[in-house]
Amino acid sequence: QLVESGGGLVQAGGSLRLSCAASGIVFSRVTMAWYRQAPGEQRDLVSNISTRGVTKYVDAVKGRFTISRDNAKNTVYLQINSLKPEDTAVYFCNADRRSMYFRDVWGQGTQVTVSS
Repeated sequence: QLVESGGGLVQAGGSLRLSCAASGIVFSRVTMAWYRQAPGEQRDLVSNISTRGVTKYVDAVKGRFTISRDNAKNTVYLQINSLKPEDTAVYFCNADRRSMYFRDVWGQGTQVTVSS
């Protein structure tokens, strides 16, 4: 089970911290990822973090987003700064799609809306 939280309505330039609590998986063994889906768009990868803490970001969010994980809490975070209107989307977490632990089962996501 994946439970995302922390979204909200913010002005451009603002910040949010998203959280995702995972259960039912051996969290410490899984490369975790954040995805986002804007209205009418597909769900795209935003960032991932390996079991060793190596992080990757898509170009659109580099320097503004920071992914982290707490294996003791089975939780992955996404700190998002300098928000832009184009960051507006529903944000989801899951295992990285290339991971053997990925399952096409998603939480409800958390809505991030950025006003200009």
